[in-house]
Amino acid sequence: MDSATELGEWINGDESAKEMLERILTERPLLLLPPLHRVPLRVGNVVEIVGPSPSAKTQILVQAAISCVLPREWNGVYYGGLERLVIYFDLDCRFDILRLSESLKLHIMEANRSSNVNNQGPNEDFNFNEELFVSCMKRFLYVRCYNSFEFLASLKTLHCQLQKECEAHGVGVHILMIDSISAFYWVDRASAMLSIGGDKRKSISLQSVAETVVQEIQKLLEVQPMLVLASKATIFGDGSLSSEAKRKWSSQDTSDLKTSRMDPQKYSYRDYMPSVWQSFITHRVLVRVSDEDLANSKHQITPIYETEWLLPPLSFLDKFTVKDAGIFMIA
Repeated sequence: MDSATELGEWINGDESAKEMLERILTERPLLLLPPLHRVPLRVGNVVEIVGPSPSAKTQILVQAAISCVLPREWNGVYYGGLERLVIYFDLDCRFDILRLSESLKLHIMEANRSSNVNNQGPNEDFNFNEELFVSCMKRFLYVRCYNSFEFLASLKTLHCQLQKECEAHGVGVHILMIDSISAFYWVDRASAMLSIGGDKRKSISLQSVAETVVQEIQKLLEVQPMLVLASKATIFGDGSLSSEAKRKWSSQDTSDLKTSRMDPQKYSYRDYMPSVWQSFITHRVLVRVSDEDLANSKHQITPIYETEWLLPPLSFLDKFTVKDAGIFMIA
């Protein structure tokens, strides 16, 4: 069928609004994943997950990756995944692949267990679980970079790599993950300062790095629409308060400050990334450790984390905890 015929069929095509929505959501599904479920995320969005270390930022990325690589259904068992590829850039060089694999196994086992309870059937065969596990892990594409030059080189050659992977797996890439986008910030900043008065050809400026990163990601999104999730460490301290936070704190008296759980270092941060990256962000969520703890039956203390949407701004907080099987929301 030539292009003219395909174009004619597209122009003369007739579909209802329901059929159109089903087609769009199938081709470009929304990601409603706790603790990011308050805002529907779709391809083309660039989401920045900011917070101190540790604040479960990487765990959120792992949870999103598992939801993406798992199939929606496999041999009658519902897993609720997207069955798409994930490309994960490890810039911190601390990613634990065993952590991902163990969490994925627990997700598969829990779905099988729920299916067995509902159907009152026999236990799932281990070989079946292993087959599903291997197919899911193959959809997780991992890239480790040790400096900005490697990161930029990987981005520039990523299109060809993704083309090959998409053809091999028969599905496209749904999520591009960067953990963390600020990993090389201080090294590049120190390098730029040391190069003043020296050989500038060997240096690389923060602005040029950010501009190139944004340009390369934009090029990728044009040919391969993806959801971008990027973690970023926060900087707290003097001068880090936003004007809104300062207004809130100035309006409180001393007694309010003593009894309030609000902490200025928790509710604001200093955005140090270049403006070109900041303007590229479409969504931003702040993650932090709560003052509360959760005790289990064995009297072990599990930290509770909080998420607050800064872009778009939402007026409430969500709380969650991290277990072996992943993230669990707290009512």
